Amino acid sequence: MRTLQQTLSARPTSDGDGVRISRIAGERINALIDPFLMLDEINSDDAADYIGGFPEHPHRGMETITFMKAGRMRHRDHLGNEGVIGPGDVQWMTAGKGILHSEMPEQERGLLHGFQLWLNLPAKEKMKPAAYHDIRANEIPCAELSLGGQVSVIAGEVIVQDVKTLKGVLPVLSTEPVLMDVSLNANETVSLQFNPDYPALVYVMKGELSGEDGFAHGHMGIYSEGNTLALEAESKGASMLILSGKPLKESIAQYGPFVMNTHTEIDQAINDFREGRFV
Repeated sequence: MRTLQQTLSARPTSDGDGVRISRIAGERINALIDPFLMLDEINSDDAADYIGGFPEHPHRGMETITFMKAGRMRHRDHLGNEGVIGPGDVQWMTAGKGILHSEMPEQERGLLHGFQLWLNLPAKEKMKPAAYHDIRANEIPCAELSLGGQVSVIAGEVIVQDVKTLKGVLPVLSTEPVLMDVSLNANETVSLQFNPDYPALVYVMKGELSGEDGFAHGHMGIYSEGNTLALEAESKGASMLILSGKPLKESIAQYGPFVMNTHTEIDQAINDFREGRFV
């Protein structure tokens, strides 16, 4: 069984054009959530908290994964990709050697609830060509639990309740990411099996997990390696993002949206961006 090793708390901050977010990230956290680099949550029904969005900005050396729970977000990039993702949809973007993109709310009022993950790329892939995938909610494999909960597998392969295997729609990536959206009703339990050799990350986006090691919304639990991750919701239920992947254990040099392995590579990324070599 996987066991809880540590919990991290999301901290309020802002990004883009004044968008208010809760963030788990930082140099001291990188080794704990490797190969992931950051998790941001936007959750507000006040347009002032999100309407500025994320105007055009560059990325290099990593992947961004945007997952919407409520509301709509429009993506545009310099490669000509454009689309709107809504509740349950996912946008998976490989920045690779460089991309310019924007993410702007496609609404002027109402609830906007979504997440962005940054997933590192290994050194040998940091300069690969940029790529973009839209994954629609109806493409994501889902299993219904006996008390009404659900497990949706966006990436990776997962065995649910020891009986049902779900496979995400993305091809296998070198970091072997697993990404799940799990909801549990009151006092419901779930058993999940995936990459036993890699740690698991559980971010509670609503409600609370029960037990001596339980934790609530806005916290991420870091679980050990192991065959099975078993979780139980408190009396009001819980919903979670569950992540895993192959730790890269490589040096990280980061400057804003550029994530490389050395400071020399960061300097090169800055110069390439300034001189228009991303386009």
